[in-house]
Formats: sequence, structure tokens, C-alpha cells
Amino acid sequence: MSEQNFLIFGRNPVIEAIETGTDIDKILIQKNIEGSGKKAFALAKKAKIPVQIADKFVLDKTAGGGAHQGVIAYLAEYTYASVDEIFARAESKGEAVFLILLDGIEDPHNLGAIIRSAECAGAHGIVIPNRRAAAVTGAAMKASAGAALHIPVARVTNIASAIDVLKDRGVWIYGLDMNGEHYATKNYDGAAALVVGSEGRGISRIVREKCDFVLSIPMRGRTGSLNASNAAAIALFEMSRKLFPEGVSADRRQDEKWFKA
Repeated sequence: MSEQNFLIFGRNPVIEAIETGTDIDKILIQKNIEGSGKKAFALAKKAKIPVQIADKFVLDKTAGGGAHQGVIAYLAEYTYASVDEIFARAESKGEAVFLILLDGIEDPHNLGAIIRSAECAGAHGIVIPNRRAAAVTGAAMKASAGAALHIPVARVTNIASAIDVLKDRGVWIYGLDMNGEHYATKNYDGAAALVVGSEGRGISRIVREKCDFVLSIPMRGRTGSLNASNAAAIALFEMSRKLFPEGVSADRRQDEKWFKA
């Protein structure tokens, strides 16, 4: 997808993009749209964003089969953050940095679901590799239900090198793998990063060896493992519970415009 054609689609993601002041070139809205589609239209007009009304088949073609719900927004290419910006975000909140590293997540829907869980759990940012992994595309944006507009995502050359940088900055690295310690036994004190591996292979050997701790989620059923995004959500919220024992402050809820399902 070119820089000029970065799309987000679906009513809630587009409404979220408008409300957060995302730079939108134009919005495509299906003719005779009802419900929350009318809200998207009204918000776009109020924000003075160009709106084009079109037949459903035009939106179907533009979304390439994606579930657009009658609303598509054209954005500039997603702007990735730097790792330094993620640290600065944590520092501005007076918190030790809490982030998640994705070692080869290839499905944009899984990426979007993890972004949503990370934002809801209070993580300060997400780190992904710039090769052999899903990027923040329109599909990932939709799967995140708008959360990708509220949490920075950084791209790095590789996750192993990023771990070395994080360790130098005092971050404890927790890898999520099938063969590890029970994820709920750790205290998760201080700066922390959760590493989640790819859907089929898990975390790579070199990344696993760099982790300070390797954690697992015990399985009681016959299925041997969880989907990567489900496993990430379970671990993220356990970490959040211990990293933020007093919960999320009212100030932070207001500052972050915390996403609600």
C-alpha cells in the first residue's frame, strides 16, 4: 500500500481517527448510510474533512474485501514512533516503562488485537520488526478498534538488538513461550517488556536466550496453545495488575482518552 493510499475502514476506527485529530485526507461514505455512519459523516463535516459519497461497490473495491461498514478514511502512511519516544511517554506519566515486543507476528488481525490489549492494559508502546512481520495497516488498525491511534508503535531492525538496547536502559525482559515459568508467579517490578513470538514458531531461539525470564500460560484443556493475541492479552493484564497495583488514575484516563470496548 502506498503512502497516499493508507486506509482505515470501519465506523468506529474512522470515528476514533476523526476524534483524535488524525491527519485524514478524505473520507468515503456509503450512500444512504444509517446509524453510526451518520455520526462519522457529521464529525467529518465538523472537522472540515472532505467527504465523498459513493455506492457500496465502490467501497467494497476500495477496501479490498475488508469489512468497511460503509466508511473508509484515506490517511497518510502510518507514522511509527521511536523507542526513545516510548520511554519519553512513560517518563511523562511518572511511570517505569511497560512495553511489548512482537517477534514476528505476521497476521495483521493478531497485531491489531495485541495493540488493543496493550493499550487497554496501560502499556506505553509496542515494538515490531520492520521485516517478516505485520505492519500497522488498515486491517491492523480496524482489528485494534481504534486503539492504534492511542499507543505508539516503533519499528526496529530486529527484536534481538532491541532487547540489548532495552536491557542497557534497565528494562527486564519477559519472554512468553510454551516452556517457561508460570506467568503469574512473577512480581514484574520496575521497567518491563513482554516478548510475544510468531503465531506458529513462537519466539526465536536468539530472542529467547536474551530474555531475563521465560514465562508460560498453563493449559488445562486438550488444546496445546493459545492464539498469540489471546496469550499476549492474558500476560499483559497480569503484568499491568502488578505494575499498576492502584489501577489507572483518573488523570491518566482523561489524558489518554482510554479506549472503552
